[in-house]
Amino acid sequence: MSLRGYFLVLILFSFIISCRSDKNDNKPNIILIMADDMGYECLGCYGSTSYRTPVLDKLASEGIQFNQCISQPLCTPSRVKIMTGMYNYRNYDYFGHLNNGSYTFGNLLKDAGYATCIVGKWQLNGLAYKDEIPYWNDNNRPVDFGFDEYALWQLTRGRNEGERFADPLIEQNGKLLDTNIDDYGPDIFANYLLDFIDRNQKVPFFVYFPMVLVHEPFVPTPDSDDWADPDLRYKNDTSYFRDMVSYTDKIVGKIVNKLELLDIDENTLIIFTGDNGTHPTVYSNTVKGIVQGGKGNTIDAGVHVPLIAYWPDKIQEGFEFNGLIEFSDFFPTLADIVKVQRDSDGKSFYPLLTGASYKSRETVFVHYDPRWGKRVNQYRNQFVQTNEYKLYQDGKFYNISKDILEKAPLNPDSLDEEQHITWLMLAKELKKHPGLSESRGTSVE
Repeated sequence: MSLRGYFLVLILFSFIISCRSDKNDNKPNIILIMADDMGYECLGCYGSTSYRTPVLDKLASEGIQFNQCISQPLCTPSRVKIMTGMYNYRNYDYFGHLNNGSYTFGNLLKDAGYATCIVGKWQLNGLAYKDEIPYWNDNNRPVDFGFDEYALWQLTRGRNEGERFADPLIEQNGKLLDTNIDDYGPDIFANYLLDFIDRNQKVPFFVYFPMVLVHEPFVPTPDSDDWADPDLRYKNDTSYFRDMVSYTDKIVGKIVNKLELLDIDENTLIIFTGDNGTHPTVYSNTVKGIVQGGKGNTIDAGVHVPLIAYWPDKIQEGFEFNGLIEFSDFFPTLADIVKVQRDSDGKSFYPLLTGASYKSRETVFVHYDPRWGKRVNQYRNQFVQTNEYKLYQDGKFYNISKDILEKAPLNPDSLDEEQHITWLMLAKELKKHPGLSESRGTSVE
């Protein structure tokens, strides 16, 4: 080969490598943070006056604040739905369990070439069903579901063996951490996340952070005055809930600061949400009045959660979105980001993140069959809703824009024309899905 030919080959090779590098560099980093038991009323940007959340409020003002995000009413149903993009009647079989045949957004992002990590609350090995689920103690399941690394509470050890806050019981990449009363679980998870970002800043990464905050027990944080007394670190009192919300905001701030320090914040998408409504023992003041937490219940306070998307490179001017979003929508959104086609029950909101044309959902659908004790199962139901109206499988029909607590079902014989048209539309939508008695983990067609 001539010298000229050699240089031409070298230039061509360099061009190919450059193209590959540019393609890789253009993949956004993704951090999905999900608070545990935090309804929309807990953030200042949604009108809360009980709690201080300056970091999240700022992200909302500079990103997209989704005002109508509907989750499942309880933790595992929400976690299975958000991770797989499927309605619960397809793949939800036990409380505290993720079906082995599931394909998660962890698998999706790993298959797309991302470095992946999960930190926080797992509770998906089926620890309450050890006689029925043979792999309940398999500590490799997070890896099987697409996560290269993990630091998790309630992986193969139940809550009865160790709590999540002071002196937490945490399994990290196959090993049980040695902790003491001065260690605080949320800090351990956050610090591992920050270290993962440090180690993977040169490659696209995906971090899923299902937080342990702000779930009960409501206990002091390291920023609470009572933390100074080790004997009070598991004193359960709703008065500490305010501190727990503030600490959640503080941790998000640490993540944002790390991204800015590494100069990778512009091309990092941060999504923040909650898995279900706030605990019913918590009453929060808002600009529209007092909101009692509705966790476990299908009313608005049980399923209306915060959703914030912050991505400086794409969302250059913050705005509020009042259209409906449901938890099946996260999976196809992430699939769109990495340009992968994959079946799900959701509707991608990726166009909203990029400023492209987007047609809002008319309805959201919730199939809720928690399979977790009489007290929880009393709210078992299905519903379809718009922003204004909600129809349950049992026939109850509400104007939720005026009757948010669902105290006065509308009389089917007294509907005006608009209400009747809406009722017909919602009834038609409900018929697309198997009823509660018919469903037991069917697969996506």
